Amino acid sequence: MGKKVLVIDSTLLQKAKYIVPVINPTTSYITNFEDIDVAVGFEDTEQIKQYLGISGEEMNYDVLLIDADSEERIEKFDLMKADKNFFVTSFDLYSLKKGLEVLSMLKKPMTLTKILFAKEVLKEDDDYLNFLSLGYKVIWDEERIYFPLENGDLSVLSENQRVAKIKFRKLSTQYKDSLAFIVLEALNDKESNVRRAIKIIERGV
Repeated sequence: MGKKVLVIDSTLLQKAKYIVPVINPTTSYITNFEDIDVAVGFEDTEQIKQYLGISGEEMNYDVLLIDADSEERIEKFDLMKADKNFFVTSFDLYSLKKGLEVLSMLKKPMTLTKILFAKEVLKEDDDYLNFLSLGYKVIWDEERIYFPLENGDLSVLSENQRVAKIKFRKLSTQYKDSLAFIVLEALNDKESNVRRAIKIIERGV
């Protein structure tokens, strides 16, 4: 879609370090994967600017995707001012408790759109999350984005990791629809442009 993208993994586990291919990894670095820049090991955008050799300027990216799993990183990356914030979780106990732990530490109200990974799309699961987050400084967006776990998508994603390629062809229609919706939410672009980009990725062009 002609966008320059930087993905920043600021999480505790930094899984991107093990999934995204890199030559001679250091404590903190930026690598390019499938025309996407991926940053690992940085505590805030100022450190990234220092790495890139710029100061007092906006970074030359159209999109910053920041993965944060602590209140500290939310503050340091100033995510309260982000154009869009998503709360991503599945319904296993670890994911739920980890996510709720972060929400419980928010000092100011934060609007979040739910991205839910589940075997089935159940209203009870959503209601349960709403109940657990009562009293927290979170404002849930009316929109919810679901990713199914039983359509063979996990095996496709695992294969993508093994071959170090981003391939969409074997992903389920619902998975691709959910991806398209996230892009529409994040970029506020035309749906036709997003669908066209997905078709290009499917063809491997």
